[in-house]
Amino acid sequence: MKNFLSLFVLSLLLITSCIKEETKLEAFNPEAFAYDLGNTWEVNATIIVTGFEQREGSGDTFEASISYSADMKTPDGKIVGNLYSDEIIISAEEEIIDIPLEVQFELDSTYSFGKYAIIFNIKDNYSQNSITGSVEFDLTE
Repeated sequence: MKNFLSLFVLSLLLITSCIKEETKLEAFNPEAFAYDLGNTWEVNATIIVTGFEQREGSGDTFEASISYSADMKTPDGKIVGNLYSDEIIISAEEEIIDIPLEVQFELDSTYSFGKYAIIFNIKDNYSQNSITGSVEFDLTE
């Protein structure tokens, strides 16, 4: 009975140590800037993503795949959808800690001065987990 109990505890420890902890997709450190180009505005925004699933590629590499798009919230609360979209596939020899995502688009002179927000819609293509992040920016004189 004592051997059975020892074997059971040892098996339980082995099983729990082999279970891979699931990471949580996170988006942090968003930044956005708008530059007046005369008749238009150039908007640049970034956000950093971590906690995505990685797979082993060929030749001892790690791979990650992230799809993202950007929407914009205007000062009056209207959502302008899909101003930018992209997919990033990264392959590296070491585990990938984070992935910076960048957005760039132009706004014409029909957009009034005020506080806007960029909404990042981010999806980990391997785990199918999604997250959103946002950051505000101003159009000012």
